[in-house]
Amino acid sequence: MMDSVKEDVHYRTCPLCEATCGLEIHTVNGEVTHIEGDKQDPFSKGYLCPKGFSLKELHHDKDRIRKPMIRKGAEWFTVSYEEAFKEVRKGLRSVIEMHGRDAVGVYLGNPNVHNLSGMLYLPLFLRALGSRNQYSASTVDQIPKQLAAEFMYGSDFSIPIPDIDRTQYFLVIGANPIVSNGSLMTGPNMRGRLKALQDRGGRLVVVDPVRTATAKLADDHHFIKPGTDGYFLFSILYTLFDEGLTKETHLAQHVNGLSEVKKLANDFPPEKMAAVCGLDAETIRTIARDISSATCASVYGRMGTCTQAFGTVNSWLIDVINYVTGNLDREGGVMFTTPAAGGKMSKKGYRFDRFRSRVSRMPEVLGELPVACLAEEMDTPGEGQIRAFVTVAGNPVLSTPNSKRLQNAMENLDFMVSVDCYINETTRNANVIFPAPTPLERSHYDLSFYQLSVRNISHYSPPVFEKNEGQLDEWEILLKLAALVGEEEPHQDAVNKLDDASIHYLIKKDIKNDRSPIYGRNPKEISEALEGRKGPERMLDYMLRSGPYGDHFKQQDGLSLKKLEENPHGIDLGALKSRIPEVLLTHTGKIELAPELIVDDVTRLKNETNKSDMLLIGRRNLRSNNSWMHNLPVLMKGKDRCTLWLNPTDGERLKIQDGDVAVVESEVGRIEVIVELTNDIMPGVGSIPHGYGHDLSGVKMAVAKDNKGVNTNLLSDEKRRDAVSGTAVLNGIPITVSKTKSGREKHGTVRTESI
Repeated sequence: MMDSVKEDVHYRTCPLCEATCGLEIHTVNGEVTHIEGDKQDPFSKGYLCPKGFSLKELHHDKDRIRKPMIRKGAEWFTVSYEEAFKEVRKGLRSVIEMHGRDAVGVYLGNPNVHNLSGMLYLPLFLRALGSRNQYSASTVDQIPKQLAAEFMYGSDFSIPIPDIDRTQYFLVIGANPIVSNGSLMTGPNMRGRLKALQDRGGRLVVVDPVRTATAKLADDHHFIKPGTDGYFLFSILYTLFDEGLTKETHLAQHVNGLSEVKKLANDFPPEKMAAVCGLDAETIRTIARDISSATCASVYGRMGTCTQAFGTVNSWLIDVINYVTGNLDREGGVMFTTPAAGGKMSKKGYRFDRFRSRVSRMPEVLGELPVACLAEEMDTPGEGQIRAFVTVAGNPVLSTPNSKRLQNAMENLDFMVSVDCYINETTRNANVIFPAPTPLERSHYDLSFYQLSVRNISHYSPPVFEKNEGQLDEWEILLKLAALVGEEEPHQDAVNKLDDASIHYLIKKDIKNDRSPIYGRNPKEISEALEGRKGPERMLDYMLRSGPYGDHFKQQDGLSLKKLEENPHGIDLGALKSRIPEVLLTHTGKIELAPELIVDDVTRLKNETNKSDMLLIGRRNLRSNNSWMHNLPVLMKGKDRCTLWLNPTDGERLKIQDGDVAVVESEVGRIEVIVELTNDIMPGVGSIPHGYGHDLSGVKMAVAKDNKGVNTNLLSDEKRRDAVSGTAVLNGIPITVSKTKSGREKHGTVRTESI
């Protein structure tokens, strides 16, 4: 008798980047057979990039960790959860009892913000641990934008989002939304959205040191010297004021600081700034005029503007330009999303500089320390030195500055535990690794990116597959870790108690918040309405029902998790709407257009110039987002993408030909890398993608090791930082480039070292 064949179709949101594309996943008897875009998804409408297809390979990857593992010397052994937690309790508690809680450092990687369990339960673990040494990928890439929002609007997630589907003029600076599908601007099929902008008569203008995929679609592209965006943006402001192009009555009753901004802009006329940033003065003035004269416009900057010496100033200036041209909180300009879950309004003061790092005295920013401080906090002896380390879905050895120093520091830790799916360049140092479920084994809801979306969207994804018997979900692992760093044994009773306490904490906080729809309600009544669910589903159901579209535990037709379960393709909640003054949480209740800490940094901008002949920047490929994606064959197909891009004029000057191997040196490191000559990069600039360098011993990622590439962060200096946010400078690194004696090499490079 033939075995029965069970075919199923599942719908869910892709969690691999910020675009939140809908997936249609076909399975047969527990195996993924096919993945395509969900044509019924109201947001992505069937669009899908190559990363979405890779979920099949990720789920079935033989290198993926499936059970807890303990390392003894260089050997790894599979153990039970009970044994693994026992080892972690012994390791972490001994460090805490001997050296205090700050002796335990934590690093949270980018995938956590694409993970419902991580978003909801990591804060519980961090509170239970009580260490100030908390770090994340945010201070590698986006904190300047969040910090500017915190100072200007009162909340780090009150980031104005381009109303891309209605704008008529879109200025993109240091960003490549066609490849990123929007970064801090969630919107699938950005190519389609930008083409629609042009089809309705709008204009797309890109300012970038690289002729990116977005720049190639643009109506105009202008090269700019890396690290000089602040001068360009200020000269735009100068022109707007100088030529009377501002719309100063727009939201005037809700704004402080406009006169101070005018005064600051006086020092940056285009005629003086042109030589600094590489654009001619008339081009700068034309861009300013076009922004002002468009019926609606939005200015958008991302990685290139954030990960440089003036990342916070740049992020602030972009918002200032959007305001003074009348495009803030306006249809077709930049607007604030109204998320279905999360984003309740409350304020207790700015989350900045409430404490400082031990060695460099860098200020805390939004609850964490800059990751540029991590290595020195590990390898500098003294009270408070990091002696134990916890990583969750992170690979800081590849993603953070001056990687060699961090590699060396991690080898001398007393104890390390990771929650991850691979033995990578970082987790190879762990004593214990807990396996993270694959995206298809856990539920999903994009709490973060629906707060940054170009439309108001809500989409819940149940697991495609049941976990293996005895396998813990990530939220259960995090609650057990929270129990063991406290005084509890990590038994199920402790997990249930913490889970119950977490939902009761949210309810009690909201019924006391006069901005909440459940203000003044009976907490027992609300708790009873949530019975029958636990874990992330209970928390999400509560957040949806108490949110702006929710049933508020009394209306019949409001949003709830049950309603999302009945709508597997997601629900479109409509276009962005004006939210000022509702969204403002500053101490004055107004937009603070001239925050003191940012204004003070303008002096540094005026006095600092980078005179290097060659500057290094990063780049991103559509098939790559995080380093672990390099272990998925479908994403690594095609030619070697870890190359050094140089302009042919630089190649001629340096006597380097296409395909040669070049030595690239910075103040802190040296690598060898294959050169790719292209007119798509401006002269005087080199570009290497991030996330590579898979040549370290002990890494158990076969495909990645075959595509090892080079680690560009061996060249980044952790002492080069944005002075306000502490974000490491990853774009605009001074380098020298020379040809190796060996000349050409077919299969990439292997030698990397620090100086």
